[in-house]
Amino acid sequence: MSTHLPLRTCSGCGGVFVKRDLLRIARSPQGDLSLDLAGKKPGRGFYLCRRQLCLERALKNRNFEKKIGTRLPEELLMQLRESIKNGQEVEPCRRNESMN
Repeated sequence: MSTHLPLRTCSGCGGVFVKRDLLRIARSPQGDLSLDLAGKKPGRGFYLCRRQLCLERALKNRNFEKKIGTRLPEELLMQLRESIKNGQEVEPCRRNESMN
C-alpha cells in the first residue's frame, strides 16, 4: 500500500516537490508574513525549494508580490537565505516529469 505524499510547486522554478522538502512562507489572516518551517501555520502559504537560484528567480520575477500582494520584509529574506544556506538541496519529484 503506497502512502500519499502531498506535492507542492516551488514559486521560483516551478518544480513539483514533496511538501516537506520545501520552505513555506505563510501570510497569517492578520497579514503577517513568516517562515513556516513546520508547514502548519494558518493562512495563505507559498513554497520555495532550497536553492539560492530559486529564491533569486522568485524575487526577480516578483513571484512573492504577485502571490501575497506585498514585498517580503528584509528580515524574512535574511531568514530564507539562512535556511537555504544551511539546508540540503532537494531534487524535484519524479511526478514532475510526467506532468509536463
